[in-house]
Amino acid sequence: MELLKKNIRMNRQKSRAMNQITLEEDMNVPDSRSDVGDIIQEEGNLKIEETKILENQVLLGGYLEVKILYVSDDGERQIHRLDTRVPFEEKLNLEGVSAGDNIRVKWDMEDLNVHLINSRKLSVQALITFSASIEELYDTQAAVELHGIDEVTVRTKELTPLSLTVQKRDILRVKDEINLASNKPNIGELLWESVQLRGTDVRVLDGKIDVRGELFIFVLYAGDDENGTKQWVETALPFSGSIECAECRASMIPDVEITLASSTLEVRPDYDGEERLLQLEAVLELDIKLYEEEQVEILADVYTPVRELTPVTSQEIYESLVLKNFSKCRTNERIRMEAKQPRMLQICHGKGEIRIDDARITERGVQVEGAVYVSILYITADDSLPFARMRGMAPFQHTIEVEGIQPDCRFSLQTELEQLSTMMIDSEELEVKASVNLGVLIVQVHKEACITDVEEHELDLKKIQELPGIVGYIVQPEDSLWNIAKAYYTTPKRIMELNGLDGEELKPGKQLLIVKDAAGMG
Repeated sequence: MELLKKNIRMNRQKSRAMNQITLEEDMNVPDSRSDVGDIIQEEGNLKIEETKILENQVLLGGYLEVKILYVSDDGERQIHRLDTRVPFEEKLNLEGVSAGDNIRVKWDMEDLNVHLINSRKLSVQALITFSASIEELYDTQAAVELHGIDEVTVRTKELTPLSLTVQKRDILRVKDEINLASNKPNIGELLWESVQLRGTDVRVLDGKIDVRGELFIFVLYAGDDENGTKQWVETALPFSGSIECAECRASMIPDVEITLASSTLEVRPDYDGEERLLQLEAVLELDIKLYEEEQVEILADVYTPVRELTPVTSQEIYESLVLKNFSKCRTNERIRMEAKQPRMLQICHGKGEIRIDDARITERGVQVEGAVYVSILYITADDSLPFARMRGMAPFQHTIEVEGIQPDCRFSLQTELEQLSTMMIDSEELEVKASVNLGVLIVQVHKEACITDVEEHELDLKKIQELPGIVGYIVQPEDSLWNIAKAYYTTPKRIMELNGLDGEELKPGKQLLIVKDAAGMG
């Protein structure tokens, strides 16, 4: 007896963990800066500098980068900016993690608050949620053919395992320039900048990955004129680039997460030597996972009427692709400011962040609930506080329809703000319109018994002799020609010949004549 096996590469989620921490730190205002009167707005970005694997744990280290825009506490009421870093070190319990594992770490800042302790001291508080996951490839041997036994009959089954073929991290650098419009004054001092990543598109080609999108830029600055006039620039810079990847093929299924790792805007002189040029350098971080599907036919069962064959199996877990899909969700909401806020004269800039409250599998697909949290910088009617911020949210609910989805499916969800527009209704209310991209990769988790060996024994002659030599059999709904032949120690071919059947398909209620033929005893 010769059992031929094939190596099958399978993919599964090895481990997953989530943890929430609060970062708190008091910061002193540098001597070079004016006293703080009122805080206009704050913004934070987390930098993970270290990911260290411990025993069943992952150590994350880095810092929260916080920038603050405020109005000075003096008669001039000038606008200034502060920057600070809040370090952190956090351990996530990740069962089974080991050296060499490729860990995907995500973070979400659910809340950031900067409070005024006094004019020279501020309190920074942030609520951060970390999530980490590990996928692993593993190989298993499964039987595909059996030779060397007379009249052996095999039943096969087809698997379509999804293999994680490429898993890597890479970066794409974007460089561009912004020229001030002729009606804008030269730049005296940068007060605030915001760079947002929008509308990204990833395409896998042979040997490379193409990335496209746009960077939405906002800059608030003080002009170099005598009064330091406050001006702003808002523009979108399209970008495109490629990541070399020798293992890539156009047929692969991508799950690529793109984040804006860092960005800098520096003032440069133009050809006339005037400070009218903004030079942008941005680093995009790509967390790349590329999958491939493989169709594999393996043995599901074996038997022969001349020997007793007992398959030896091992249970394997693997995943198959259900759906890779992108959909859009739009939301529209009116936001009214609080009574104590200064009234709005003009909107300067709107920034939005997506937060997912719940994403779960339903009968129709994947239901996603969340909101676009918006922060609006505007010019006020109050001379003592020329700028202010208004915050609000535009909730959304969307179902990514997936036919045939099962409760035990696993999915990864990626969200991106594609468009955001704000419009004043009056001095106290505005309308927010947003378009959200939702990308989902859904896999079905399978538990499959794979034949790894076949044990061969002599037939139980007493058991066979007790079976009738000829049987009249009525086909039941769950029957197959294979099961009937195996139960009565014959073969599907002999049943077909004896009953004049053209194929193996059986209809319930059909009458069959079956003749036992085990080891010539029929």
